[in-house]
Amino acid sequence: MPKRKTILGEPNSIAFLLGNEAIARGAIEYGIGVAAAYPGTPSSEIVESLASVASDLGIYVEWSVNEKTAFELAYAAAMSGVPSLTAMKHVGLNVAADPLMTSAYTGVKAGFIIVTADDPYMHSSQNEQDNRWVGLHAYIPVLEPANPQEAKDLTYLGLEYSEKLGHPIILRSVTRVSHARGLVRLGPLRPPRTVGSFPREPQKWAVVPAHARKMKIDVLRRWREIEDVFAEFPYNKIDDSNSNILIVASGIGYPYAKDALKIVGVKAKILKVSTPVPLPRKLVEKAVNGIEKILVVEETDPVVEMQLKSILFDLHIDVEVHGADYLGRKGELTIDRVAEAIAKIAGVSWSPPKPIEVPINVPPRKPILCPGCPHRATFYALIMAARELGVDPIYSGDIGCYSLGIDPPFNAQDTITNMGGSIGLANGFSHTVKNRPVVAILGDSTFFHAGLPPLLNAVYNRAPMLVLVLDNETTAMTGFQPHPGTGLTAMGGKGRKILIEEVAKAMGADYVDVFDPYDVRKAIESIKTGLKVAMDGGVAVLVARRVCSLLAARLGLARDRYFIDSNRCVGCSVCTNILACPAIVIGEDNKPRIIESLCSGCGVCAQICPFQAITKRG
Repeated sequence: MPKRKTILGEPNSIAFLLGNEAIARGAIEYGIGVAAAYPGTPSSEIVESLASVASDLGIYVEWSVNEKTAFELAYAAAMSGVPSLTAMKHVGLNVAADPLMTSAYTGVKAGFIIVTADDPYMHSSQNEQDNRWVGLHAYIPVLEPANPQEAKDLTYLGLEYSEKLGHPIILRSVTRVSHARGLVRLGPLRPPRTVGSFPREPQKWAVVPAHARKMKIDVLRRWREIEDVFAEFPYNKIDDSNSNILIVASGIGYPYAKDALKIVGVKAKILKVSTPVPLPRKLVEKAVNGIEKILVVEETDPVVEMQLKSILFDLHIDVEVHGADYLGRKGELTIDRVAEAIAKIAGVSWSPPKPIEVPINVPPRKPILCPGCPHRATFYALIMAARELGVDPIYSGDIGCYSLGIDPPFNAQDTITNMGGSIGLANGFSHTVKNRPVVAILGDSTFFHAGLPPLLNAVYNRAPMLVLVLDNETTAMTGFQPHPGTGLTAMGGKGRKILIEEVAKAMGADYVDVFDPYDVRKAIESIKTGLKVAMDGGVAVLVARRVCSLLAARLGLARDRYFIDSNRCVGCSVCTNILACPAIVIGEDNKPRIIESLCSGCGVCAQICPFQAITKRG
């Protein structure tokens, strides 16, 4: 677990913090007693930071099996009077949506902050959803920081307002806040509140229809109250200027707008919005006085723009409003995009400087599996097994490092949609595509996160498939967080180790096997057997188990060294073209060679070389 104890700095000191670390600091300054999450970039460092100091502070922190479970744990803590935090990436909030929607109805007794780390431009995500919409949908207010300092401060204030209002609050970060570093002034740490109480009160907490109808009335009342309270929120402000142009800037849009105004040389009034949902009506009414044109700067959807137009309509204010039409609705904001929009609304001539031409053609470099990654060996065995059986499977893929199997030479991810979608979609393919076997490919952490219900469905409804679980004994893609298969907890303690193969057997899978992907022939034979079971109408579950090569290196596990004997090598390129290990490159003699500093010593290349030209160093 990364050591992130920098968040324990002294009050009034200045720390150089990642935005996510600043969020964690804000939470412990308020005195949270519980935090829970499922790892997902760009959110993971929040709970990593909290886990690293949990024993120092006496708080409870966990990596839950999925976002819904994490949400419910933190939600229950807030119900019982213990301030709590749950964190997830934007798509993770979809997994938690069921309890999220109801939490606004029941409210909470202590501060409850729900952190969603959105990912504009999809640096590490399958979509670009803007979770401020979720706030509108769920009647849950949204706070949006503009930098790491505000990330800390708004986390604290979010917990404070949540407790005062008795209502959950969403903190929406974006990649450029979560993963930016900045100077953050630290405040005092409150003693954490870790013990709660829960008197029986089913009228408040049991959301049966008769209770929920009354709750909805109270939700609407609180929503109006929140809108009024946000008009006085300390991080909302109006930067006045002698101008008839108003820029309404939300979150990270504010520093972009400030810089862009200087670049273009235009003056404008700015309404800085840190509470995009609900947009405070009274503050808008104050800001638009004497304004003829408005530009809304937000990342990325027109959430503030839509509410602004609605408020202006209600107030019978006829003013020109632009936002998404000038800035677009895809990717991250940039200074140039904002500057162009400001120039356009101000009617001035400005265009971004031309990029510097560099007379170097840099070859494209796709992300690849690491040297020695056991997933590479598994994909090789999978392709060889299908080839030996003469079948062309549908490869139903999932979210994880193994998503890289989509690329050549394996081309073994036909679909990638959502966590657990591999087995979920395989259920559909198996009933509708009759001439091809279906292979669902997912990782160990993903199996525990969202693979269990669709696997149970496949067994119950007799959906023939091969489920291939790539178990590298960690949650590798997001930073080596533990999961139930590791037997470790977020705080470094021992948990119950859950074996995937035992779960599959208990669910009634027709065939279950475990193999080491570094044993290539055994892996191929195991996969061939699994494919045959699937083609005969059964559900096969195979677990390819070998620790992540990067984690093995971190743990200092012994490794062998390999080299290529140029006298035996004929340059057939099996090791480079079919295995595609990045530690093997083509030398000046047009024969492959192994870069020893990159080689993990897995020995897979030695097993597949047709001429036995790759051998272990003595």
